Amino acid sequence: MGRGKVELKRIENKINRQVTFAKRRNGLLKKAYELSVLCDAEIALLIFSNRGKLYEFCSSPSGMAKMVDKYRKHSYETMDPNQSAKDLQEKYQDYLKLKSRVEILQHSQRHLLGEELAEMGVNELEQLERQVDASLREIRSKKARSMLDQLSDLKTKEEMLLETNRDLRRKLEESDAALTQTLWGSSAAEHSSQQQGMSSYQSNPPTQEAGFFKPLQGNVALQMSHYNPAMTNASNSATTSQNVNGFFPGWMV
Repeated sequence: MGRGKVELKRIENKINRQVTFAKRRNGLLKKAYELSVLCDAEIALLIFSNRGKLYEFCSSPSGMAKMVDKYRKHSYETMDPNQSAKDLQEKYQDYLKLKSRVEILQHSQRHLLGEELAEMGVNELEQLERQVDASLREIRSKKARSMLDQLSDLKTKEEMLLETNRDLRRKLEESDAALTQTLWGSSAAEHSSQQQGMSSYQSNPPTQEAGFFKPLQGNVALQMSHYNPAMTNASNSATTSQNVNGFFPGWMV
């Protein structure tokens, strides 16, 4: 059973494409060798893979370089001389046109720079003046637009900086207010605790321990007003004499 017709299109599968390339490349090189041997023909074959690798076959003993030179000579000899001269003439005409245009532009540039004005007539000078005035107006207009654009950008940046400054100022004020409120809160709490301590001390005074301190009984001022040194000395003398005699004073009974 014969093989079916193979559709000629790019093989999408990479592995199959490489396998097919290797097989058909070897077959092509083999056919070129057989053709050169059987028909005594000079054959040069160049094959580049999709990766840029070179495969070549040359049946001539002189090598591939000689075969390529021979091919180039044959190609130039087969060209039409009239066609080649016509192409050269067209290219030369294009060159002359471009050269003339460059000279005119250079001449006009020198006039705009104020050079080589002696040989110009009045009409040419007036035309050059109008051209210069138009150029100046265009330059000034461009400069004004550029300055306005820069001014607009600066105003936008200024508004952004002012907005940032306002935000920072607001945050700083909020931070100061929070810090002040915290300090006032701590002071109020400390004052409240002190007031509570004083109230507690006044409502519950500390008790005095026995034997440590006893308040005076009676009227201290009255007792001090009846103090008499003479009577005190007499009383002390009597007490001493009674103690000597073995008697206790009456106030001790």
